[in-house]
Amino acid sequence: MEFDQIWQNVLGEIELQVSKPNYVTWLKNSRLLDKQEGVALISLPNSFAKEWVENKYQKLILNSLRGLDETTKRVQFTVHNKPTTLNTPKKTRELAAANLKTQLSFEELKVDPETNLNPRYTLGSFVVGKTNELAYAAASAVVEEIGRKYNPLFIYGGVGLGKTHLIQGIGNEIKKKYENNVRVKYVSSEKFTNDVIYGIRNKRMEDMKEKYRNVDVLIIDDIQFIGGKPSTEEEFFHTFNSLYENNKQIIISSDRPPKFIPTLEERLRSRFEGGMIADMAWPDYELRFAILKTKLQEKGVSLPENILEFIANKIQRNLRELEGVLNRVLFYQYTKKEVSLKMVEEIVNETVQQPTKNINPVQLIKIVADYFQILPTELIGRCRQKNVVEPRQIAMYLLRDILGLSYPDIGQRLGKRDHTTAIYAYRKLSEEINKNQDLNQKIIAIKDLIYKE
Repeated sequence: MEFDQIWQNVLGEIELQVSKPNYVTWLKNSRLLDKQEGVALISLPNSFAKEWVENKYQKLILNSLRGLDETTKRVQFTVHNKPTTLNTPKKTRELAAANLKTQLSFEELKVDPETNLNPRYTLGSFVVGKTNELAYAAASAVVEEIGRKYNPLFIYGGVGLGKTHLIQGIGNEIKKKYENNVRVKYVSSEKFTNDVIYGIRNKRMEDMKEKYRNVDVLIIDDIQFIGGKPSTEEEFFHTFNSLYENNKQIIISSDRPPKFIPTLEERLRSRFEGGMIADMAWPDYELRFAILKTKLQEKGVSLPENILEFIANKIQRNLRELEGVLNRVLFYQYTKKEVSLKMVEEIVNETVQQPTKNINPVQLIKIVADYFQILPTELIGRCRQKNVVEPRQIAMYLLRDILGLSYPDIGQRLGKRDHTTAIYAYRKLSEEINKNQDLNQKIIAIKDLIYKE
């Protein structure tokens, strides 16, 4: 099947799965330039479109291509300023093919195959504010005193707050400072789990141990996902002990603090809590605005202040969404379209998750109950034990904060209580959330679960 025909079939399938504005803006002018050794090379008209499609649609494109050709292993993107037509000259095809290996090798430089670190994540490019300054300070201290200060370093926070950037930034800073004298390895907990499974199935656990215990700095991302996987937890426990006893640095990230990972073994929990625990809370307005300004400076472009203020005010919880909106606005500016507040508002509404469309009060109450490992019936019952009172108040707060339910409705749903009880819970938590970091992180974690529904 010819490349153009394959790509038209892929686009036809994708068009049914994304909104029309997104399809027209990001995908309509894309092309399949070449395919070699299971790697498909997709061209996009400019760098903004390339970055957006890579982040948002890569998996969707790969699945569609595999549906037509099972030999497709991965997708690579490039910028091709002169989009080809359905009758692409053979010479252009040959040039694209000749450049494929160069494109791939350049892209592969993004991730160091030895350390798995992406060089774009540096401590220098990490924007620091009140909500992440503790985590940044701890990260900087670890670079100076590897394995001796803040070991393990456990960084936690909600989705899209920059945890991966920070922990990979530590690894890159250590590589830069100590050159080849310090062995660094970064992996996700999913990769660690897959390596354990591979080792067990193929009787190669000694190789697994050598791989993870023969390093000076081990960085594990999203550790919460190893909870409830006995073999993975067992291997990580012994890996942790081996590294720790030899003064090797361990850096861990999670979406919540150790004590709130319900399926985590107690012996691992106690080891995580034995080091430095630093949180990354939702970014405040000043940090969000600073990040936007920094991104513009990196790209060498500018936007009116009122546009930046609008975006910083509207995107409050997720830095990935913040950057995604900025990229879309810059794309419109790049194509010489007028950037107005109305246009930016439309982009924000398309991009930002709207949980109220996907979640109902019953689901929200269940999510809160599951988080605290209690039954929904306990939340709506008359129990006044401490382990139930706080979750119930949090449920009341979220029913009001996210779904905007009336106080009488909230009271009725949670045990037919008087509306004044709901008012008290909402006002109490609204005041405490900015003072009590423990409470703040619980609500952040629960909201992340809600937004994923």
